[in-house]
Amino acid sequence: MLVAGGRVVCPAVSVADTAASRMKGLLGRRSLATGEGLLLRPAGSIHTAFMRFPIDAVFLDANLRVLRVEANLRPWRIAAQRGARAVVELPAGTAEGMGLAVGLTLELAEGARG
Repeated sequence: MLVAGGRVVCPAVSVADTAASRMKGLLGRRSLATGEGLLLRPAGSIHTAFMRFPIDAVFLDANLRVLRVEANLRPWRIAAQRGARAVVELPAGTAEGMGLAVGLTLELAEGARG
């Protein structure tokens, strides 16, 4: 799970930390359920080619500090952030609803799935 300031931001986060798992990402999924997310690392950019739904992309530095939030990223788009080392993909609207903003630090707690 992903936690920020003691508050659960994403209870069901999967981790994509191999070339194959990062390449697959969310491809083939019809949606992300509320509370689901995907942490891609290392990653400084993402694309939504072939995806079927919009997402929120939260770009993080090496310490999981938020560098940028790209809200409601629609299919067939590209997003990147200089200095980003990881990206969390969340259902569209989640970042704002959870108060994710630049400077906030996230923590990967037990329960993250690989």
